[in-house]
Amino acid sequence: MPTKPKTPARVRHLVLVLGDQLNADASAFDGFDAAQDAVWMAEAAEESTHVWSSRVRTALFLSAMRHFREDQRARGRTVVYSEIDDAANTGTLAGELGRAIAALRPARLIATEPGDWRVRQALQAAAQAAGLELELRPDRHFLCTNEEFAAHAAGRKQLRMEFFYREMRRRHGVLLDEAGEPAGGQWNFDAENRTSFGRDGPSARPAPRAFPPDAITRAVLATVERRFPGHPGALAAFDWPVTPAEAQAALDDFVAHRLADFGRYQDAMWTNEPWLYHSRLAAAMNLKLLDPRTVIAAAEQAWAKGKVPLAAAEGFIRQILGWREYVRGVYWLHMPGYLERNELGAHAALPAFYWTGRTEMACLRDAIGQTLNYGYAHHIQRLMVTGLYALLLGVEPKEVHAWYLAVYVDAVEWVELPNTLGMSQYADGGVMASKPYVATGKYIQRMSNYCGGCRFDPAKATGPTACPFTTLYWDFLLRHETRLAANQRMALQVKNLVRLKPAERTAIRAQAAAIRARGGEPTGATEEPELSLS
Repeated sequence: MPTKPKTPARVRHLVLVLGDQLNADASAFDGFDAAQDAVWMAEAAEESTHVWSSRVRTALFLSAMRHFREDQRARGRTVVYSEIDDAANTGTLAGELGRAIAALRPARLIATEPGDWRVRQALQAAAQAAGLELELRPDRHFLCTNEEFAAHAAGRKQLRMEFFYREMRRRHGVLLDEAGEPAGGQWNFDAENRTSFGRDGPSARPAPRAFPPDAITRAVLATVERRFPGHPGALAAFDWPVTPAEAQAALDDFVAHRLADFGRYQDAMWTNEPWLYHSRLAAAMNLKLLDPRTVIAAAEQAWAKGKVPLAAAEGFIRQILGWREYVRGVYWLHMPGYLERNELGAHAALPAFYWTGRTEMACLRDAIGQTLNYGYAHHIQRLMVTGLYALLLGVEPKEVHAWYLAVYVDAVEWVELPNTLGMSQYADGGVMASKPYVATGKYIQRMSNYCGGCRFDPAKATGPTACPFTTLYWDFLLRHETRLAANQRMALQVKNLVRLKPAERTAIRAQAAAIRARGGEPTGATEEPELSLS
């Protein structure tokens, strides 16, 4: 291990590096002088307790941070680093920054702009308390600046990702033909990318590249087990990439073995299959171990060389160049008020089984179970299983947000909050999505094998074997009928309410109320007649 550089007697610039800013080429390092400047990093218990962070998420952040610390020291830079178990650790980022300022007396603080509003406010407050300037520099990791997104949004009555995505494709020359038009003659291939596995399930394929814990990670895992024993999640299966080299290897593995089938099966789900054809790269990108340009280029080159279909490459690239950049723009355009939005007036508590995975509903049991074991679920499991149930039940959006932020290894607020509060819960009233994404249990049956091992029937809305998703779907439409009738994209779904007789409406509402009374748990036997609705 390299010898720790001697801290300058008087630090000129203290460069602040957060746990999701682990890119050595960040703008904060521009002009760094190892003879005069120092790097500051801190592990703070607050970052695992302001939401009930899962142990796997905490472990990933701490391990990646410690590996970055060693990389910086190997470059001959002074790194002032607070470990979570340091006796003097105050437990907060602001407190640790204050301690460092008092000890080092820097002339200036420099940081790449934080991705989290709360953290940005905390660092600015700490700098102000010390009477120091905090210079926030643009985050070059992203392909669209906040200013560029604001310009895109200006004057638009509605924001839609599709139009933003097309602008980004043109701006960065991605998947365009020689005439500057979209490769293949169309901008997206959604129609080709919604295939289920059918009865036989996914085909055999190599397991994703695993990264067994090294000495640094093993020490982190032991610390997290000791410090956060009551937090959700498990550490036994931890194998996430924690360095840029490992992240690159994970990208290479994905492109070689799973990208070709990613497109058509990206929405499909299967019991005890957490990874399927997905990349496992979001966490590495969000910690900035991996540059999105590298990822986009790898997918585009694989298509250009004939190794993957255009639909697969485009579907994957859209998630990065489109959705990832779009949600960041929405976050900074609307914060801090965005966090308080609750368009549908939802105030129910998050069901307790979201923290344990113990529920009779097979789809939720599988999606939550793998989330707790690995810190991961793919986007349809999040949107159309865990997110859908919370939306239909009417859970307080901030509670749903806190859960998603806590349990997923790739969860950083700028990306998690708009996806959860906007796309999943429709709490922003249509900023992120043009309609609430609601469906009965039949959608889950179509896209997975979950229903085959579940006692609930997705075709039934009432009765002892009624699927809670189906019950709550019809109850959701009934509760919000007037509001949803005004949404053109919801018109057909709302129109289906005319099929319900008064007695059926009463039965649905009664069964939905019983589910809510049980904290979101399915109801047991009921005297209500069974009502089948496809």
